[in-house]
Amino acid sequence: MCYLHLPSTKETVDPEFYDFLKEHDQELLQFNDEDIDEDSDTNLKEDETPVDDEIQVDEETGRHDVLQKKKKPSKQVITSEMVDSWCNSIREDGKLSAIHSLMKAFRTACHYGDDKEDESMLDFSVMSSSVFNKVMLFVLKEMDGIIRKLLELPAFGGKKETILDVMNTKRWKNYNHLVKSYIGNALHVLRQMTDTEMISFTLRRLQYSSIFLAAFPVLLRKYIKTAVDLWGLGGGSLPLVSLLFLRDLCVRLGSDCLDECFKGIYKAYVLNCQFITAAKLQHVQFRANCVIELYGVDLPTAYQHAFVFIRQLAMILREALNAKTKEAFRKVYEWKFMNCLELWTGAISSYGSEADFRPVVYPLAQIIYGVARLVPTARYFPLRLRCVRMLNRIAASTGTFTPVSMLLLDMLEMKELNRPATGGVGKALDLRTILKVSKPTLKTRAFQEACVLSVVDELAEHLAQWSYSIAFPEVSFIPAVRLRSFCKSTKVERFRKAMRELIRQIEANCQFTNERRMSISFLPNDTAAASFLEDEKKSGVSPLSKYVLTLRQVAQQRNDSLFESSVLVGEHSSVFGSKVRESDEEYDPKDEEGTTVFSSSWLPGTDSKAKEPKDTKKKKRKRKTEHQDQVAMDEDIVQDLVLSSDEEDGSLSNTFSAEEDEEGKPAPSKLESKKHKHSTNTSKKNVKSQAKRSKKRKKANGDKSLKA
Repeated sequence: MCYLHLPSTKETVDPEFYDFLKEHDQELLQFNDEDIDEDSDTNLKEDETPVDDEIQVDEETGRHDVLQKKKKPSKQVITSEMVDSWCNSIREDGKLSAIHSLMKAFRTACHYGDDKEDESMLDFSVMSSSVFNKVMLFVLKEMDGIIRKLLELPAFGGKKETILDVMNTKRWKNYNHLVKSYIGNALHVLRQMTDTEMISFTLRRLQYSSIFLAAFPVLLRKYIKTAVDLWGLGGGSLPLVSLLFLRDLCVRLGSDCLDECFKGIYKAYVLNCQFITAAKLQHVQFRANCVIELYGVDLPTAYQHAFVFIRQLAMILREALNAKTKEAFRKVYEWKFMNCLELWTGAISSYGSEADFRPVVYPLAQIIYGVARLVPTARYFPLRLRCVRMLNRIAASTGTFTPVSMLLLDMLEMKELNRPATGGVGKALDLRTILKVSKPTLKTRAFQEACVLSVVDELAEHLAQWSYSIAFPEVSFIPAVRLRSFCKSTKVERFRKAMRELIRQIEANCQFTNERRMSISFLPNDTAAASFLEDEKKSGVSPLSKYVLTLRQVAQQRNDSLFESSVLVGEHSSVFGSKVRESDEEYDPKDEEGTTVFSSSWLPGTDSKAKEPKDTKKKKRKRKTEHQDQVAMDEDIVQDLVLSSDEEDGSLSNTFSAEEDEEGKPAPSKLESKKHKHSTNTSKKNVKSQAKRSKKRKKANGDKSLKA
């Protein structure tokens, strides 16, 4: 604005202009200098803008260009009263405007803390933690029902065909942006969260809206990837909740996501089973059960994936057989390869009787048998026993005969198990958590006892599976002969006792079978032979079946004494309670659970409030890794080794108890201090005795001199 400054006197520089103002506008002549100064200051202050808004620097030329101020519309701050009014309007009247406002607030909450460029696209500004929690709770609990009501869908459930039919209607064109906004923004905040309970609650609530992902293939792939990552890397209840989410996707959407879910969860399992310790054993078994459960949704598709993955294992084994190098052997004799075999063994145990999955039984059994015989040395006895257990599981679930007795009997003929131990008692071994033993361990008594007892257990399991077969006397003949030869060759009495007991049970079972064979009239190739001793098999009255039950109890006590695991899969596994809904009609959301989950002051992207849970999480991870490292170092330490009664002499028991005290107690410094005190006391006694002897010698010499 331009201001005209005129003199206050009537004598003007331009008389004509003065006369013109006097005629047309006399108010302009009635002023003084003070009024001009005040008006100019105030007007300048009103129009004054910051320098940063008016001047822009051109980076290329370095020239300062003065720009006109562009007034940006101020963003509206979300308050708790606004959220309450929207929620009440939606509950009472179902106003569409309130739904749109709430979804804008939900988008702001999900993108809070993002880059400034992303925040500039939001309609609302910063919100408090209480408002954030209120918005998140209401949307996650109620939005699924609101969207279903707008689209006139069933209150719960549904499949892909339901969404495909709705996509052709006018309702979908009007409200599909709400669906995409809800699941898209929820996915964004799901990736930003760090608290396990909040992620579990959010993913569990999104599970009810998984049907809408059929309309958005890009979001579907992102959700699968996120759920698989949470299943593989998450702790607490996340693996279980992620599995339920993936399973719900596979059930409702079918072929659209089966391949991606099956491939993703198998790769995540392989990445998380490369190392096994006693503390991690149950976690790996739990993840394997999760994969098996997911594959059971669609067995024809699962067979295609199983065939491809089992073929990969066969190619690795074939390369090792052809190359015969350490690198090739190492690819087979590692935890990743063995755990994959365990996974497919569990899958066959669950679905081997199904026609769609049965064709993979034979190739998998051949691979396991080849792995057991790849390096037939005593150092790999734990790996061979692991393979025998897998073959026994396959035989028990499918009813097919596998010759595992030869693998076990060959172990008994090796010199490491026939001659007396020269390496002492040694440390007790948990054969479930190792694949290979060191050379000094081969000579220990603990290794021999663990291997022989495991051979007895697995051979009894194998023979007990066929203890009701009409051909049991023929099947058990060669194992009984070789067991008798082992009893004659071994020099360890406790091994003789275990083998003699097994031979007695085999002979008793042969007598049990022969007594019933005398009363039949059909031939061995008759179909009636399949129903031989069917009633006895259901009741489990054969001598070997009863003997195997006692062996299992003893083996369980032995494993528990080696390591008492503190891993409890499923403890506090979910914030939604212990009961899982059996059908969609039984859905009953618990408001108090979500309230406790989102009652914290967490906001995504905040520094001070987000760093605290990260720090605590890092500390927990450090403690966990330190504990696992400690367990990995001490996995072979003796906890409670039960020795046989025939060789429990005093010297061996004393030495073993001393080793156990030194290695098993968590505070060895006390023992060392006691030993140090004992050694100092003995040294003081020795010094005193030497001084007394020297005094006696001096006295004796003095008496001799006096006599002389």
